[in-house]
Amino acid sequence: MMLLSELARDRQIRYFLISFTDLFGVQRAKLVPAQSIDKMAENGAGFAGFAAWLDMTPADPDVLAIPDANSLFQLPWQPDVAWMPADLYGVDGQPIQQTPRLVLKRMLKQAQEQGYIIKTGVECEYFLLSADGSAISDSRDRASKPCYDQQALMRRYDVVSEICDAMLSLGWKPYQNDHEDANGQFEMNWMYDNALVTADRHAFFKYMVKAIAEKHGFRATFMPKPFANLTGNGCHLHLSVWSKESKMNLFKDIEGELGLSQLGYQFIGGVLNSASALCAFTNPTINSYKRTNSPVTLSGATWSPNTISYSGNNRTHMIRIPDAGRFELRLADGAANPYLLPAAIIASGLDGVIRQIHPGDRCDNNSYTHPLPSDRVKRLPGNLLDALRCLEANPVFAKAFGDSFVASYLKLKYQQWHDYSTQITSWELDNTLDC
Repeated sequence: MMLLSELARDRQIRYFLISFTDLFGVQRAKLVPAQSIDKMAENGAGFAGFAAWLDMTPADPDVLAIPDANSLFQLPWQPDVAWMPADLYGVDGQPIQQTPRLVLKRMLKQAQEQGYIIKTGVECEYFLLSADGSAISDSRDRASKPCYDQQALMRRYDVVSEICDAMLSLGWKPYQNDHEDANGQFEMNWMYDNALVTADRHAFFKYMVKAIAEKHGFRATFMPKPFANLTGNGCHLHLSVWSKESKMNLFKDIEGELGLSQLGYQFIGGVLNSASALCAFTNPTINSYKRTNSPVTLSGATWSPNTISYSGNNRTHMIRIPDAGRFELRLADGAANPYLLPAAIIASGLDGVIRQIHPGDRCDNNSYTHPLPSDRVKRLPGNLLDALRCLEANPVFAKAFGDSFVASYLKLKYQQWHDYSTQITSWELDNTLDC
């Protein structure tokens, strides 16, 4: 196998970003010169775990980030730098179990032991804002229904095309770019792949979009709901299960309802069964619940679910079956961790397969205008605290991820909720100062 220093010489790479993603989805990195990369790749780059969002203390030993050279991305906009995702290990050589990328790897290993290969695709929505983040970048983008707006899309051609050109050069097979449902909002789609490949690309995509937007004088954000009157940023995930041996799509059954197999419906059943707890991973911020529980937006629809339900080609539900052989989870938002998002869906879906959980009847109503009664469908959690309590009570994720991982995640997220709860907001001052 070629040494990274040799690859650097061939590709004229001067520096490597060794990057890991912490529990809150923040990317942490060290910039390593090419002359030092071989030793660093073998021994790992040292980090103080407490300095990131990991359940550690300042007294804990360093964690070592071991880069995955098989997932190297040479920056298209800065080709003398290469980015590599890393897994965290202790100085004793043992894996740090709360590393999100390792959690996903464990779930994929569990799936493989059952004979399954998981394939995913993601649709990452983002806003292009002014450099200071105070407003959308295009003052002319004011239509009440801006989705697919050709003029607004082409006014940001320089940014969108550079991002798409980058994906083309990286071999991701991007196939479309569009202006989304909110003013200043965009989405870019590339081909699905094995779940770890997609997760690494998802992590890099978020970095790439922000970097290229900044290069053009803008600020990109994946924040779930940056504007109260506009549609929020979703991160829709498409998933299918394939045979490890035959390489066949096991979700596809032309005789099945909507072209989905019994295995596919059992997988969906597991996701629905753990949906309230799943929200702690798919919708991991306080702001997330201003997207899923949003009133009608300027365009006339939030395009985000509010009930634990599934449907056919109907975008008002949590799960959509758009065509044969796959389903789309519309629940997740732009703050979702690129690794914990697929890991949590796989964990709940495999639980549904093992327990043969039936998802119940399909819902074909418009859940925005004609919601079903509460005895038919349950509503999603109303806030992060509710979701965290559901996670704490759910045995599926503790079994799949390990008790210690769930405890660490809950500890940090409860701390975040407490920090938020101690803030005095302008709304409180406006409404209770005269009490």
